[in-house]
Amino acid sequence: MELTKKDLEAMSSAYKKATAQHIAEQAVKNNGINAAAERENVVVTDNNFVFSIDVDDEAVANQRQSGRCWMYSALNVMRHKIEKDLDLVKGSFEISQNFNYFYDKLEKSNMFMEYIIKSADSDYDDRRVNFLLTTPQQDGGDFDPIIALCEKYGVVPLTVMPDTAVTKNSAELNAVLNRMLREDAIALRSMVRERQSEEKINEARISMLNDIYRVLAVCMGEPPEKFDFEYRDKKNVYHVDRDLTPLEFYKKYVAIDFNDYVGVINLPLESMPYGKMYTIDMTGEVLGSKRDLHYLNVPMDVMKEATIAQLKDGEPVWFGCDVTQDSDFQKGIMSKNLYDIQSMFGIKFTMDKAESFETHQSMPTHAMLIAGVDLDADGKPVRWKVENSWGTTAHGNPVGHEGYFIMDDSWFDAYNFEVGLNKKYLPAEYQKALETEPEVLPYWNTFNPEP
Repeated sequence: MELTKKDLEAMSSAYKKATAQHIAEQAVKNNGINAAAERENVVVTDNNFVFSIDVDDEAVANQRQSGRCWMYSALNVMRHKIEKDLDLVKGSFEISQNFNYFYDKLEKSNMFMEYIIKSADSDYDDRRVNFLLTTPQQDGGDFDPIIALCEKYGVVPLTVMPDTAVTKNSAELNAVLNRMLREDAIALRSMVRERQSEEKINEARISMLNDIYRVLAVCMGEPPEKFDFEYRDKKNVYHVDRDLTPLEFYKKYVAIDFNDYVGVINLPLESMPYGKMYTIDMTGEVLGSKRDLHYLNVPMDVMKEATIAQLKDGEPVWFGCDVTQDSDFQKGIMSKNLYDIQSMFGIKFTMDKAESFETHQSMPTHAMLIAGVDLDADGKPVRWKVENSWGTTAHGNPVGHEGYFIMDDSWFDAYNFEVGLNKKYLPAEYQKALETEPEVLPYWNTFNPEP
């Protein structure tokens, strides 16, 4: 239907009568939407930076201009244990994200080639092929993939393999890798269509991955095979452990049995009943790993109770959320009531969590660490302490409370989608569900961490 001049005149006439929006207009034009709509009482009164259970106050890491949040937050779970076990000075230790990022890129490239070969007989406009070629690889990930990487390759201290200019700003590297992989896709598809032998195709694939490895080594440095681990504890006592491999370091110093940890999600969808396991087609980047990308869907109260139980035992919790919604990163506040946008514009939002997810209004966009929680007199959560990975300052402005954020409980309900935690904190019926075969969701599902 055509938008007519009469329609426009009616809209203009209605706006002239909307006097409240005339006042809002000046505020928005001068300050922007969020700044003009921010509720002072939510910032000042409702979000004190105090928590009845507080497990982590270490120095915050900084992922800079890269999409490695899922990696940072999981490695921070490991860092927290190492710091506590070794009684390290605050801010003196960090696990190298660059080391695992190197192998993440290599494994994603290998996975891309695997699916390109499998789909080679399909045309370029096939939905699966189009999906693969749109983004051959990228920075995103999830809880299971980073654990799979660590279990295969280990971890190293940041001092052994620090970040580089490329890993601090990954856009250029991703552009180069994706161009290489698209060229590789053309060659691999041709070899399959020409019915060349599996041996020749694999030889070509290894040669292509060798090129990927070389590019990664130039950009990040080559991962160490062995290293010495030196540190001083809070008593200034010197310690050294020599000739460790990354996997030896992981097993000796991280020493967490991640076989007991699972990705627990809350998606209140009729199509995804609670108490069931799910996975996603064309994910699980570490081919051959025993750890696939699996999710257990549970009600929100089950997710919260398990998260609180793990915090009470002194261990932070990895989580994936939609940080783009209702958050002020300078003040470090995530609250569903933070912005009064509806009153300011005279509109009403009615979508619930399921509808927001299904329409792509809200989805997992960022991973962080839950480092504490404030409980009321009845033991119910009021607000949560969050360790982010955006550093402590950005563009000359502070980021939260020395990099930590406050997540109020309404925000947790609306925008928290996943936690990675020990299965022992789940009720027995949900632990039993972990043993069932997962339903495979299509690769275009909004929850896919590797679009």
